[in-house]
Amino acid sequence: MNRTEFIIATAVILFAAFALGWFAGWLVHRFTRVTRAEIGELDRMAQALHDAEETRDQALAFLATREAELENLIAQKEAELRAAMEGLRDSRQESEGLRSWIERNHRR
Repeated sequence: MNRTEFIIATAVILFAAFALGWFAGWLVHRFTRVTRAEIGELDRMAQALHDAEETRDQALAFLATREAELENLIAQKEAELRAAMEGLRDSRQESEGLRSWIERNHRR
């Protein structure tokens, strides 16, 4: 094989490799191409996701508001419970005092 034949063989091999690469690229592009229907579906999915995120945000805001209301209600009920317990304790002390006074006066 002389120099000219070597250059021609190399050129043919390089051209064949180029053609094969171009064809492979075209096939990949052809099979991975996004159709209009798929784009429409992606748009619908994006809109549904956006709506779901808005709904989630509204639900989180509602939950935060409701949680604050319930915590306030719990604090009020705990304050009422403390006041009732203090009143009960005072009543018990008063009744004990009256019992002891009655027992002291009844014995005489």
